[in-house]
Amino acid sequence: MHPIVQQQKKWFSEGHTKEYSFRKEQLQKMRKMLDTFEKPIINALKFDLNKSEYEAYASEIAFLKSEIDHHLKNLKHWMTPEKVKAPFTHTGTKNFIHKEPYGTVLVIGPWNYPFQLALAPVIGAIAAGNTVIIKPSELTPTVAWVTKKMIEHYFPPYIISVVEGGKEVTQKLLEEPLDYVFFTGSVKVGKIIMEKASQQLIPVTLELGGKSPAIVQKDASIELSAKRIVWGKYTNAGQTCIAPDYLFVHHEVKAPLIHAMKKYIKEFYGERPLDNPDYVKIINKEHFDRLSSYLETGTVVSGGSMNSEFEKMEPTILDQVTWADPIMQDEIFGPILPILTFDHLDEVIEQINRRPKPLALYYFGNDETEQEKITNSISFGGGCINDTLYHILNPNLPFGGVGESGIGQYHGKASFDTFTHKKSIMKQTTKFDQNFRYPGSTLGLALIKRILG
Repeated sequence: MHPIVQQQKKWFSEGHTKEYSFRKEQLQKMRKMLDTFEKPIINALKFDLNKSEYEAYASEIAFLKSEIDHHLKNLKHWMTPEKVKAPFTHTGTKNFIHKEPYGTVLVIGPWNYPFQLALAPVIGAIAAGNTVIIKPSELTPTVAWVTKKMIEHYFPPYIISVVEGGKEVTQKLLEEPLDYVFFTGSVKVGKIIMEKASQQLIPVTLELGGKSPAIVQKDASIELSAKRIVWGKYTNAGQTCIAPDYLFVHHEVKAPLIHAMKKYIKEFYGERPLDNPDYVKIINKEHFDRLSSYLETGTVVSGGSMNSEFEKMEPTILDQVTWADPIMQDEIFGPILPILTFDHLDEVIEQINRRPKPLALYYFGNDETEQEKITNSISFGGGCINDTLYHILNPNLPFGGVGESGIGQYHGKASFDTFTHKKSIMKQTTKFDQNFRYPGSTLGLALIKRILG
């Protein structure tokens, strides 16, 4: 690992990554790489997570292609130094912000979208002119292996390198003199990453998670709300950091909403989801057992069946849940949707604000005043009105958490900005000098008071 870091830092220090032509070429190679390795990627996702070809392409490969295309279209503009205005005291100066890459970046990927979430930050890092080390998740070893072979085929290690292994490898990497760390994963591990990086004052972006609520008001379109909640919750068997973690529903529409959700679960996954060859598995036995234990409280009103041999769990709706139940203590990260009811929207706001800030929030209701009330009264990373998940597909919307759900943002220009240091430059004129700023100026103090107050 140490030689890789040193090799990348040397390459970066020689200035190879700074030019637009170089960055554009790397993005184009990455785009070609996705086309060339499309089938191996899909096969690896099937092997590790049982993802269907449709889900693997739509949620992992297509996202990356779109992100690369967006960067290629806008990169030259993003790189251009940004001119800024100056006050009267700076007459004669030119002021601008120079876009500078950090250097050698470490990207630590998670297991739930192991290909997309490992490479999406890399796109921004390369576009910004950095070299990159990727540490994929050890819980999806097939995807990690394909990622390594793919990167090695298209990129020399001094530009992009993949390092496989467990947490001990991550710990060793964090001891290296890195210039930036980008981590996607749990809050627990995120705290460890931040602590380790802080020992060398390495800046970090943490894309974490938390309990993201979906709220259904009584004026919501019940059929459409149910359809979009089911899609957002059970995609990837609920193993999505921005999936609706629990549902707050107005008591008057609870019964029809559950009825509609059952219908769409059947429509999307069949009468017997466990027999559906394209239904995603739980990542491993540890997580499967954790999810199974959540069904010991509450009342299952839909689903609940499991297959321990293949580590699959049906899309499940859990009623009669309280905040004291184990399922409401931590992020679920699985295909179980607990339901809470409310009478007034203020109750929902108060309950959510008592807990750590969520990564996402989804509000279903047509009253614009109440939509604004939710948006303005609750702090969360990002979200949707009358939809779930879809906000992450807009490259013009920065994605990231707040508080315990994360630090920093990416996607689109936000990715380029994350891996770019904005260097402020003032170019002073030599044609004249303003003497009021120097000691001994008779008018200095009077002018400073008048100009600067």
